[in-house]
Amino acid sequence: MSTVFSQAPKRIPHPPKRIPFIGDVLGMDRDAPNQKTLERFGELGPIYRRTIMGTDLTFVGSAELAATVFDEEHWEKFIGRPLENLRAIAADGLFTAYNWESNWAKAHEVLMPGFTKEAMVSYHGVMASAVDELSASIERQGETYIPTVEEMGKLTLEVIGRCGFNYTFDSFTRTQEHPFVAAMSRTLTYAQKAGIPVPFVGKLLRRKDEEQNRKDYQLLVDTVDDVIAERIKSGERRPDLLDHMLHSDSDVALDPENIRNQVLTFLIAGHETSVNALSFALHFIAQNPDVARRMRDEANAVFADRDATYEDVAKLRYTRQVINESLRLWPTAPGFFRAAKHDTTVGDYAFSKGEWVFVLLLATQRDAAWGPDAAEFNPDRFAPEANRGRAPELFKPFGTGIRSCIGRQFALHEMALALATLVQRFDIEPEPGYELVVEETLTLRPKNLRLKFSRV
Repeated sequence: MSTVFSQAPKRIPHPPKRIPFIGDVLGMDRDAPNQKTLERFGELGPIYRRTIMGTDLTFVGSAELAATVFDEEHWEKFIGRPLENLRAIAADGLFTAYNWESNWAKAHEVLMPGFTKEAMVSYHGVMASAVDELSASIERQGETYIPTVEEMGKLTLEVIGRCGFNYTFDSFTRTQEHPFVAAMSRTLTYAQKAGIPVPFVGKLLRRKDEEQNRKDYQLLVDTVDDVIAERIKSGERRPDLLDHMLHSDSDVALDPENIRNQVLTFLIAGHETSVNALSFALHFIAQNPDVARRMRDEANAVFADRDATYEDVAKLRYTRQVINESLRLWPTAPGFFRAAKHDTTVGDYAFSKGEWVFVLLLATQRDAAWGPDAAEFNPDRFAPEANRGRAPELFKPFGTGIRSCIGRQFALHEMALALATLVQRFDIEPEPGYELVVEETLTLRPKNLRLKFSRV
């Protein structure tokens, strides 16, 4: 499809003070590029473009324009520069595969049975055990301010390791952080920063980071290879994701290299997205005692004095509202790339086939359509009576279209179970004077978040 304009299409705005030959580098923030982009929308409008060393970076920041690029008929997922940097690790894994790569469709078919209700029921007990271990770990540390992201990271790593691959990282018994976690965090930071075009001098300064990234890649790959080799050697059959990949019930089979890529994808995505979402939610719970009280009342009504069942978690409706509102304000993936399938338009602006945009969820999910208090935390936005008729483009934390997150229900079940359990068992208090600072790797997370958990 081509677009014919009755007059010349409008030029996409760009930041002021463009430097000849280099481009729009002034005002960039390599440590917090997405939060800087959010600020720029307030100055330049709902769409703008940076051109750096001949590379165009176009950002979309309103729900109305985002709805256009979410249309699967005209737009599709695009593997932008940061994700391309992750391909050095995960290659054609579900998250980083190009649309034309056949292994994406194969893996999707093979792995879908791992996310059915039957599969989720089998994971529930493993999740509950990990949450109990988290609670015990918190209690052992006493009533002090606990590094919350790190503690939630132990939970999410164990959940994806055990549910996905019957593998434990011994997170709750180790005295030091597992090397896999540190390597993963550095890898995501590298992918984010290396995805921003820089002049030649900047590339020279990256050499040390590149060397560290190579070491981190090898550690991640070696860890995953050990997980797979251990399973193959044992010959054990388990109701987990790795079993689906090694022993597919369909006619589709994944080659060994792609199985490694999928395991890496789930370990990275399954850990990072959940740990950050849990940490943001706990920050808001600690800052809002009324929210914590409502969650505890709900958990007491649903669980009473017994262990939570799989069916119980679906009844935690207010807890799910808290999760959704946390994800709305601080989506762990700050946005995603979309590319035009053919010549088309976004608003009054023309795009040629193959041109891409980055939809910043930090902006579109704070759209004025949410109301004048769109930047404030209010879980009641997601109450059933308030949620009717909401435009779908206003809330897309798990992506959009056929390439959206396959593990969405897995993550939501894990988070609801964990938060309800923690709120039922502990009073959660913020550290005095703490103000939320968000650090960016390829994802978003609260920086230096420390909370006190006092047994109820």
